[in-house]
Amino acid sequence: MEDAANRIIDHYERHALSWDADRRAANWIDQPCIERFLDLLPRGASVLDLGCGGGSPVALHMATKGFRVSGVDSSPTLISLCRSRMPDQEWIDGDMRSLALGRRFGGILAWDSFFHLRHEDQRAMFRIFAAHAAPAALLIFNAGFGHGEAMGSYRGDPLYHASLDASEYEALLAEFGFELIEHSINDPAKGGRIFWLARAVRD
Repeated sequence: MEDAANRIIDHYERHALSWDADRRAANWIDQPCIERFLDLLPRGASVLDLGCGGGSPVALHMATKGFRVSGVDSSPTLISLCRSRMPDQEWIDGDMRSLALGRRFGGILAWDSFFHLRHEDQRAMFRIFAAHAAPAALLIFNAGFGHGEAMGSYRGDPLYHASLDASEYEALLAEFGFELIEHSINDPAKGGRIFWLARAVRD
């Protein structure tokens, strides 16, 4: 699995156009999760979208609702799609694991991206979340049910996933100054995803 974990960036760049087309063609079943996050944000808030892909449907929806989006993705092809679709928003070609923008945001979203990171990289991301979180910022990410690794496949190409245990996510959120709002587990009314929603409680 180590090799597949190291190839995530190459995987998404290699399949960028297919991923984008499939995401836009599919029913947006996870929209209720994103709406839960957006409903708690102030109107016009800035949102850091980590692993934004081609920007559709999530970033496009946020921009349409008046949020200011700064999207980060390691695929130059996907970032170029974002720039062509939403030129008035900010798009950054980069790796979330080394992000240091020197700015803070009202919302931080790591959707269908965070769970591709290895365990040690997921742990390290909480410091990055905290560094980019404004006071009372919201954080949402999705992960798995418990500690482990899993191998999926996309167009015949291995696709790595990982998750920490729920108790470790809770501990990391608390350590880095986030208060848990909701841990949703496969609720059909919320898109059937496992996600964590929290609020920054430190300056």
